[in-house]
Amino acid sequence: MIRFTLRTAALASVFALSAFAAHAENPKVGGAAMFEDKTIVENAVNSKDHTTLVAAVKAGGLVETLSGAGPFTVFAPTNEAFAALPAGTVDSLLKPENKEQLVKVLTCHVVSANAMSDAIGKMIADDKGDHPVKTVGGCTLSAKMDGDKITLTDETGGTATVTIADVKQSNGVIHVIDKVLLPKA
Repeated sequence: MIRFTLRTAALASVFALSAFAAHAENPKVGGAAMFEDKTIVENAVNSKDHTTLVAAVKAGGLVETLSGAGPFTVFAPTNEAFAALPAGTVDSLLKPENKEQLVKVLTCHVVSANAMSDAIGKMIADDKGDHPVKTVGGCTLSAKMDGDKITLTDETGGTATVTIADVKQSNGVIHVIDKVLLPKA
């Protein structure tokens, strides 16, 4: 009986350490811990670097969708990325009358898959350095490697770099990017 109890305790310790290690591997985003057992929306609201994105998701009515089962890969622009858009762009997009345009921009950052960076890198290599990425918004992004970083070029020629990769979520993955990806006009 003692041997069984010690063995059980040892196994429980291994599982607890494994869970902790898996949890510890998820990078922080915007100074906040990102939890693998929470949805994209539940985690994003805690990132101080994504307050504009969260406001846009709310204004676009996409909270329920991005809280759903997924899987989703979200290329998440930072507040700085939104601030780099021409003056007034964000305020204009957040107006109710521009909801359709806002949703188009936001969904051009979402892929209906759970695509970790190593899988994206392999697809880029398999496609000789340039992999087309179809988004749920109907945009086609061009994924490439720049050294060890993944870049995404949108339909207007703008290029974003993944600055924090592989932030695991219960319904997919977030890759933080430094530019807002735009659909063609």
